[in-house]
Amino acid sequence: MKIGVVGLGFMGSTHLKAFKNIPGVELVAVSDPKEEILQGDLSGIQGNLGGPGEKYDFSGIGRYSDWRDLLKDDNVEAVDFCTPTFFHVENVVEALNAGKHVLVEKPMAIRGEDTDRMLEAAARSGKTLMVAQVLRFFPAYKALREAVRSGEVGKPRMATFRRRCGAPFWSVWLTDPSKSGGAIIDLLIHDIDFALHTFGEPECVSAVGIEDLPRGLDVITASLYYPDDLTVVIQGGWYHPKAFPFSMEYNVVCDEATFEFSSAGKEPTRFGVDGTETPLALPETDGYEAEIAYFVECASQGRQPEFCPPEESAAGVKLADTLKEARRKNGERIA
Repeated sequence: MKIGVVGLGFMGSTHLKAFKNIPGVELVAVSDPKEEILQGDLSGIQGNLGGPGEKYDFSGIGRYSDWRDLLKDDNVEAVDFCTPTFFHVENVVEALNAGKHVLVEKPMAIRGEDTDRMLEAAARSGKTLMVAQVLRFFPAYKALREAVRSGEVGKPRMATFRRRCGAPFWSVWLTDPSKSGGAIIDLLIHDIDFALHTFGEPECVSAVGIEDLPRGLDVITASLYYPDDLTVVIQGGWYHPKAFPFSMEYNVVCDEATFEFSSAGKEPTRFGVDGTETPLALPETDGYEAEIAYFVECASQGRQPEFCPPEESAAGVKLADTLKEARRKNGERIA
C-alpha cells in the first residue's frame, strides 16, 4: 500500500516510526506547511507519550506544502492524516472524493454532527475510512477487553478509566476548544471510545467537572450507566500546564476477577476471587504498528475496518458531546 502522510508533528512522526516495521507499506509522499520539516528533520518533535522524532530522507518521495497537492499525486493510494482536529472533516471528505483510502487521527471530528459528512463521503466513495483509535490496539487494553468479553470472569460490575496530563502547551490550537474540542474530545476520546468498544452504548450519563482553560484546567468525572447495574467512570483531562505528568489507567471489577493497570507503575494485572494475582497475557505488538497494519490490511483488501469502524468513532464523538452537556448540568443524569 502506497501511503502519503499529511501532518508531520508528534503523531505524524509516531506513524512514520511505525511504518518501518509494517510489511507492505511504502511511504511515497509527505505534506506539511513547514519547509524545514519537509527536509526530513523531525528530531525536535516531542509529545506527551513516546520519544522524540527522527531524521528522514524524503528526497526520493513527493513533498508537498499544501496537502491538497498530495491528493493529486496518482502514486498515493491511501492518506494518513495526522493533522489538527479542526482540519479533519475537510481532509477526510476531500481525500475520499479524490479516491484515496483514509486513516485519520483521533478524534474523528470536534462535534458529533460533523462526523456524518465523513461517513457519507466514505459510503459514496467505496474507499476504506478508519479513525486511529489506537487504544483499541494497545496490548494492555486489548487484553483487558478480551478478558472481560470472554465470559470467563462473569459480568462486569464497575469500570474506571483515568487519563490525565498537563494542558498541551506545545500547540496553541489544542487549548482553543473551538479547534480541538478541549480535553474531553482530544484526550478522553480514547477512553470514551474504549468504553463503547467494550461495553456498548450507555443508557444514560452524568458528569461533574470544570473547564477553565486560561488556567489550563479542563477536567471531568463522567459516569456511564448500563443495564444490569454496570457503571463505567471516565475521569481526568488537562491539569495545570507543564507541571502535571501524563498517565493512563484502568480498574475493572467483574464477578470473578478485578483488572488493574497504571502507566505510572502497575502492569496489567488480574486479581482472582481465590486471592491470586497474575499478569495479563499481552500480545507482543506495538499499538501504533498494529493499528496501521490493520488499516493497510483493510484498505488493500477493499473492505471496511470491522474492528475499528468509523461509525463507532462517530458515536464516540457524539457521546463526548453528551458528556460535555452533562458536565454543564453538574451531575444530572441525561440520555
